[in-house]
Amino acid sequence: MTLERAANPYAEGSCLARIGGTLVLCTATVEAGVPGWRRGSGLGWLTAEYAMLPRSTQERTPRERTGPGGRTQEIQRLIGRSLRAALQTFAFGEVTLRVDCDVLQADGGTRTAAITGAAVALADACTWLADRSGVANPFGSLVAAVSVGIVDGEARLDLSYAEDRAAAVDANIVALYPDRYVEVQGTGEGASFDRGQLDRMLALADRGLAHLFAEQQRVLGR
Repeated sequence: MTLERAANPYAEGSCLARIGGTLVLCTATVEAGVPGWRRGSGLGWLTAEYAMLPRSTQERTPRERTGPGGRTQEIQRLIGRSLRAALQTFAFGEVTLRVDCDVLQADGGTRTAAITGAAVALADACTWLADRSGVANPFGSLVAAVSVGIVDGEARLDLSYAEDRAAAVDANIVALYPDRYVEVQGTGEGASFDRGQLDRMLALADRGLAHLFAEQQRVLGR
């Protein structure tokens, strides 16, 4: 795992996240204005977009030229919810924090890698905003995410694409530092699972999240 801070010199915040064989470029942009339903409130907003480049996968994936498909929209919403949870306030004026997560190479866990890398990009973009506008830094807590699952009867962390395809149970865990869950998505793909298996997956996820938080803190100098 590596998180390369400031990977894009043009963005207010950026991070290149490499976790296993998955590589995601995350950028955070500070834009004037907010969605129509937010105008006049004096509050800001955060939104996220996600895309997979055509050859991020073993076979070429066509570009979504007519708009994001259902899977992409689901992932975008997850990333957005996760990053909004990392903010301590939206009282930074009518400004939008727009986070883009572009998958350069995919080997499972693209959404979780995107969240983990985007948190670093967001932290820097919030500092940039605070320094130039005079508002209090809106960034609150680091947020990270990891995948876990049951493969061949055992709990495994950070599933590769091959493991994900073979998993009887697949779950994505999103958490705020140090130990607050934002989202727990668990699905019995090939079989149901019991409470003991869920507890083992959560324990494994907690160990993985601790490593992710430590790396985020290291690259941010916290």
